[in-house]
Amino acid sequence: MSESPAKVFARLSTVDRPDVASPRLRRAVVLGGSVAGLLAARVLADHADEVVVLERDEGVDGIDGERRGVPQSLQVHALLPGGRAQIERWFPGFGREAVEQGAVASAAHQSEQWIDDVRAVSAPNVVLLNGSRTFIEALLRRRTLALPNVRLLPTAATGLTFHDARVSGVRLSAADEESVVPAEFVVDAMGRSSRLAAWLERDGWEPPPLQRMQIDVNYATAYFARSQNEPPVAVATSRVSPDYPKKTHAALTAVENGRWMLLQMTYGEDRPPQDWDGFVARCADLPPVFADVAHNQPIGEVHAFRLAEARRRRYDRLNRLPGGLVSVGDAVASFNPIYGQGMSSAALHASCLSEYLCGASDATGVATRFFELQKVVVDAAWDLSTQSDAQRLETGRPPLPTRLQRALVDQVLAAAVVDIPVATAFNEVAFMNAHPSTLAAPSVVLRSVASNVRTRARAARGRLTSEAGTPG
Repeated sequence: MSESPAKVFARLSTVDRPDVASPRLRRAVVLGGSVAGLLAARVLADHADEVVVLERDEGVDGIDGERRGVPQSLQVHALLPGGRAQIERWFPGFGREAVEQGAVASAAHQSEQWIDDVRAVSAPNVVLLNGSRTFIEALLRRRTLALPNVRLLPTAATGLTFHDARVSGVRLSAADEESVVPAEFVVDAMGRSSRLAAWLERDGWEPPPLQRMQIDVNYATAYFARSQNEPPVAVATSRVSPDYPKKTHAALTAVENGRWMLLQMTYGEDRPPQDWDGFVARCADLPPVFADVAHNQPIGEVHAFRLAEARRRRYDRLNRLPGGLVSVGDAVASFNPIYGQGMSSAALHASCLSEYLCGASDATGVATRFFELQKVVVDAAWDLSTQSDAQRLETGRPPLPTRLQRALVDQVLAAAVVDIPVATAFNEVAFMNAHPSTLAAPSVVLRSVASNVRTRARAARGRLTSEAGTPG
């Protein structure tokens, strides 16, 4: 790919609707009806006469309860500005409809971000749409299935069929009357536990290399009653550096049905409490906003989730792949969700699919171009989310390029606590509106360094003043 990743990312982030000619596919099949699958189905609806979504889980129209295919669904999720912009691109008015049904749209002044117990400045681009994962997914599902050429089959796939080195159909479970659904194009949106790699290997194709990174992350989310429709603080995060004495990260958000969702996150053997007394007690060691929310009436039980490793299936490295087949969402990459980039990554994967289908002379050919585009998105999210994990887990001295990159990022992160323009630039990357390489722009780096020098100077003057005032 001759273009820089930053340029590709900027183009994929467009909110303009593409000009699509008449559909060139007869039938496309999407394996999985989660966020990634639903958005893929929406894109395919512009390019296929018929789109079939295979989703065996029932009850996904509800806004409560855990869905079997999304075990992390009861944990705090974030629909970042980059992801929301892409969803609005395909479903105009999505945000307005979500708010009408109970989601909370929060402005910058309703956000608190804490790093190592220091409250960061309020950047103007912290504008979020807050709702539970099941709420957002249910609304997406209703909008997607309202399209006249999209239908859902409540079943699961067991494999693929091929003809002339291209996908020709999807095998269904034995209980179904029809054993194969013919398809010219198939999207794997089966999530982290996707079986596509095993199917490919079974049928004589090359499976994608699997990249793993041990993270051992533990989550616990509790729900509390909320009395205010527009609380002074609607969303808050608290992150701690690898060498900081405290080890609990936290996030809270005001969501539908007058509720708070409050998450605690730890690593390794340190597990967040799963009993109410222990959970609330740990909130007292977090910034004040978390303890304030924990004083509200608890709802239900504390929900725990553990993620042992981040995974990435490298379809972009395959030399031999059947035509008419792509993979999206967690089926490609599932990483530490500390930055909440999962749903927004899935939305950008849909943008990759749109650009590929609009530009491909033969949409049923090998989707090399799609995986090149998707790699830009996956790299951006993977590098940001795994950087702190790598630093936390490594035992030796990293190579010089890694140390230099970390030094640059550390400068930006430190400055983002006190400098609004730097915080805004960092948020654009964390919110998936901009590629991480934009943080290496001379204007951002120089401002970060200057801001950190001023901060250290003020701290030194403060120490001298304090020491001068201390009786001898």
